[in-house]
Amino acid sequence: MATYKKRGYKPKTKKEKEEIVEENSATAEVFNTLDEGASKTEEWFVKNQNYIIGAIAAIALVVLGYLGYSKFIAEPQGKEAMNEMYQAKKYFEDAANGISSDSLYTMSLNGGEGKYGMLDIIDQYGGTPAANLANYYAGMAYLNLKDYQNAVTYLSDFSSDDKMLGPIAKGGIGDAFVQLEQLPEALEYYEKAFKANVNEFTTPMYLLKAARVAIDLDENSKALDYLKRIKSDFPDATEAGQVDILIGKVEASL
Repeated sequence: MATYKKRGYKPKTKKEKEEIVEENSATAEVFNTLDEGASKTEEWFVKNQNYIIGAIAAIALVVLGYLGYSKFIAEPQGKEAMNEMYQAKKYFEDAANGISSDSLYTMSLNGGEGKYGMLDIIDQYGGTPAANLANYYAGMAYLNLKDYQNAVTYLSDFSSDDKMLGPIAKGGIGDAFVQLEQLPEALEYYEKAFKANVNEFTTPMYLLKAARVAIDLDENSKALDYLKRIKSDFPDATEAGQVDILIGKVEASL
């Protein structure tokens, strides 16, 4: 067991002298090892300091560049894009309300009165939130104009966590695939649409569309599950009034 020795303590026996020599030797060895490690670290740093400083400078430049880009380029550009999109959005909304629909959907895509259309916003302001939103409007405009392939293309380029726009975009792709007679793809996107967000509007709507396509694909068990879910989870939805007849037909075919 180690014992405490006061400073200035002089060993009295040969054994104590040997112990002190041993302790001093071990301590010196530890310090020598630490010194060697420190020297090697210092030597390595001196040897590689240009690379280290260069790496730190590069990281700093990237961070500062990103912050500068966000503040002085991306943010103003995003606001400008939203402003430029105003007229195209107005054309789309008027078309959706039934005012000269086809011509206004076309103008919402291509622009009019010297203003940008959605396709211009996508082209000129790529990477901004406005360009992302323009993909949604363009896709829905093409869907209404019966250009189903372009509808799929632009709606696929739109991404959103919005509880309405996200499901509707996926459901729009499903609608386009139905018109293109690609029913497996249509079913896939209707399923994505009702799973994207659970709410009283889009969920029963796309459950019913998925069920109808599943019936056409002879996937009757899946169709029955979707129809029963509408009945149990969304009894007040408009779609709930249609499910009893469909459930009866599907059960008869199983």
